[in-house]
Amino acid sequence: MRHGKKFNHLGRKTAHRKAMLANMTCSLIEHKRINTTVAKAKALRVFVEPLITKSKSDTTHNRRIVFSYLRDKYAVTELFKEISVKVADRPGGYLRIIKLGNRQGDNAPMAMVELVDYNEIYNPKGKKAKKSTRRGKSKKADSAQVEATSTEEKSEE
Repeated sequence: MRHGKKFNHLGRKTAHRKAMLANMTCSLIEHKRINTTVAKAKALRVFVEPLITKSKSDTTHNRRIVFSYLRDKYAVTELFKEISVKVADRPGGYLRIIKLGNRQGDNAPMAMVELVDYNEIYNPKGKKAKKSTRRGKSKKADSAQVEATSTEEKSEE
């Protein structure tokens, strides 16, 4: 029974799974976009996003932690120098998974995994990505407040 086992084992032993996810992460960091199965893409998201969060603060300790996961000096350097700069103001959600359909040979569901800030179609260079927060006033309250202040200004004139 698999009570309490929350992550997908992907039909592999622990060492094989960790090595596969590390290799996929290095490919993702190098190419900014990879194609894989949906199950591996979802497992990759859980593996990569904490590493990207660690790369936001460039300390020796964080570099060593990330290197222990990836075991690739080039990928760690790329992650800490380029990717961390682009995702500095993003509070999570660094990957996008786009489903592509089924694979020809075995009908496996395929997906494209990409780093969100490196897609020029969704985020053109001229436009800054909109920063969203989950706190603050609603738009209705803001518009009512703006209308009230504009009526007060008219009455003073």
